[in-house]
Amino acid sequence: MCLPFARFASTLRGMTSRSFLAFDIGAESGRAIAGAFDGSALRLSEVHRFPNKPVRVGPHLYWNPLALWDEIQAGLRKAAAQCGTIAGAGVDTWGVDFALLDARDELVGNPHHYRDARTDGMVGEACACVGRERIFESTGIQFMQINTLYQLLAMARAGAPALEIARTFLMMPDLLHFWLSGYKACEFSNATTTQCYDPRAGDWARDLLASLGIPTHFLPAVIQPGTDLGPLSPALVRALDTGGLEATRVIAPATHDTGSAVAGVPASAERYAYISSGTWSLLGAVVPRPVITPQALQFNFTNEGGVGGTFRLLKNIMGMWLVQECRRKWASPAGDLIPYSELFAMAEQAPALGPLVDPDDATFLHPDDMPAAIADYCRRTGQPVPDGRGAMVRCILESLALKYRYTLNQLQALLGYSVEVIHVVGGGAQNALLCQFTADACGVPVMAGPVEATAIGNLLVQMVTFGELASMDDARQVIRRSFPLVTYEPRAVARWDDAYARFEAMLCRA
Repeated sequence: MCLPFARFASTLRGMTSRSFLAFDIGAESGRAIAGAFDGSALRLSEVHRFPNKPVRVGPHLYWNPLALWDEIQAGLRKAAAQCGTIAGAGVDTWGVDFALLDARDELVGNPHHYRDARTDGMVGEACACVGRERIFESTGIQFMQINTLYQLLAMARAGAPALEIARTFLMMPDLLHFWLSGYKACEFSNATTTQCYDPRAGDWARDLLASLGIPTHFLPAVIQPGTDLGPLSPALVRALDTGGLEATRVIAPATHDTGSAVAGVPASAERYAYISSGTWSLLGAVVPRPVITPQALQFNFTNEGGVGGTFRLLKNIMGMWLVQECRRKWASPAGDLIPYSELFAMAEQAPALGPLVDPDDATFLHPDDMPAAIADYCRRTGQPVPDGRGAMVRCILESLALKYRYTLNQLQALLGYSVEVIHVVGGGAQNALLCQFTADACGVPVMAGPVEATAIGNLLVQMVTFGELASMDDARQVIRRSFPLVTYEPRAVARWDDAYARFEAMLCRA
């Protein structure tokens, strides 16, 4: 749990351990979270929170990296003022999006948002050019039109001058690390999300990219989580003009937020699955080597990099995005949003196991009106439209739980064993209704928490690098000692079995 500033600072003064800073930036917001280990437990404090708002210009959707950079500087100032000396700082963000730098290390244009429509049709274009099998064999990554591969392909097909001008390609957290330290490289966990990296060769899939007409001259070295990128740049320390940062090292965590979240899973059982639950739900397991097989291709699973040379065998599922977009559409004329707690209370009172949707249907990727898109999907599939907001939110949550079961069945087939427990981490761990639905639908216990798994994983990787902890196994024990966990046992299994049969039949007809 996060401590109030005053109590956290008092705790630090009574300890000899060092404090560390995690910048955890998601698709909606970012936080700077300080952490310190007292020899038994990890204590956290949120020192800064800020929005992360995309910007639409004409038909395109962009990120605003300069605003993020300004917020990171604000977070450094606040952390130094409240916690004293900061030993290490590291950034994690969402995956797939990137920036290009020119020969002077300046941005070549604005980084696009993964929901930008320029990638429409690009998966089909790539598969027609080189074949779906070759792409998967070279990268082991799930086919999604948001992937970096299809963003670069869209640029190549459009003849974008940026590809010729660019001298360095950096994922979003790598860009921020470069501005912090002056070190240019792509970190492993995020590089693997691009579908441009060959995990078996341990290098960029250059032959694949060349076959698609995508330049590779700008691709940098790939580094592992826990790499020390050096101190904060002296110019930045002078500009921040605050004490406590002179000796701060920039440590690359698992810079993909799910990579850090998985590092923050408090697992003790060997046969477990995880769901990193937020705007996206990522359901998978940790494996020692990539699973690149015909069955993994058939199931459209992905092999993303993890900590300590591991891989995250998982599948991306459209998560709370559907609820977030409904909530946005239901805002008052003044822009006031209905609290999530109110929406979930309404959902709990709505009829159970009514109409269902596939959360990953392309209809839901970037609709103008999410409630209308859900209603249209129900009509197309011969189901009644959810009656009211509570029923619509319940439809989303139950559909997510059933998609988790569908994906878990595929994961278990790839692993060759049955999962004994599902760990739910991230913001979705607070959603008791969804956690219970997940246990009910999947028929296995769900252990929820910690909520701050991404920041925790970021901090713990830094601490292992500094020698505060001996290993990530030790780190997982610290998580179990430090944060409350809630267990949800399955119930009403027969009713969920009937709903799953209906859900599976719906997917087969799609």
